Amino acid sequence: MKLILKKLHVYLYVVSVAVSYFILWPFFYYFSRKPSRYPQMNRLRRVWGHVSSGLIGIRYNFKYETPIDWRNQTYIVCPNHTSNLDITAMSILVNSNHCFMGKQELADFFVTALFFRTVDIPVDRQSKIASFRAFKRAMERVQSGITTIIFPEATIPDHYPPQLKDFKNGPFRMAIELKVPIVPVTSLNTWQVLWDDGLKYGSKPGVCDIFVHKPIPTAHLTVDDADALRDEVHTIISNKLKQYDDRRANG
Repeated sequence: MKLILKKLHVYLYVVSVAVSYFILWPFFYYFSRKPSRYPQMNRLRRVWGHVSSGLIGIRYNFKYETPIDWRNQTYIVCPNHTSNLDITAMSILVNSNHCFMGKQELADFFVTALFFRTVDIPVDRQSKIASFRAFKRAMERVQSGITTIIFPEATIPDHYPPQLKDFKNGPFRMAIELKVPIVPVTSLNTWQVLWDDGLKYGSKPGVCDIFVHKPIPTAHLTVDDADALRDEVHTIISNKLKQYDDRRANG
């Protein structure tokens, strides 16, 4: 019975996302027509995230190790990835003009196609040339002052409960080359509200706890430090997840 209710909830979530997107689509479309309107598109995306989740009882709680200056500083944001809700959470978190890098298939999904054909950057990971071009586009966005969100695991782990995967090098090398700070973000329990797309285990109302770590400066690093930076961010997120799991286990 519990699983049936969770399956029903995830269908309600899908309906909430689709219906609210349909209502907002004319505005999204208008903002998507010119890059100068992308900031308004992102602001509306934040509203959409709050509404589509809030209607079915999902909320986001952000805690910060230190205040983040979204308005005056450009970042590369690197969250772990366990749920489709992570995308919504990052849309709400980054309170400035931003873009996502994500898999090529997102350019074909109903509610993500418009974004990944305009403000966001799809990556065809099967092609090294296409991946290189995507990262060049991302670097241009960062250089123009647009914070870029990259999930360094590249995909949601396919085992349940999810375990943190190895990180790809791309975002860390990019941050070093552009001398832009990295912001590690730990999605602590989002998978417990909705794992992956929710189709296997469903979803439930709840609060997604997100911890935003202090930015890591890269101005003093060289590309030879990319692996060390990658491992540092992986360790930061891994340790935070372990702390969270230990607290849950000890009540």
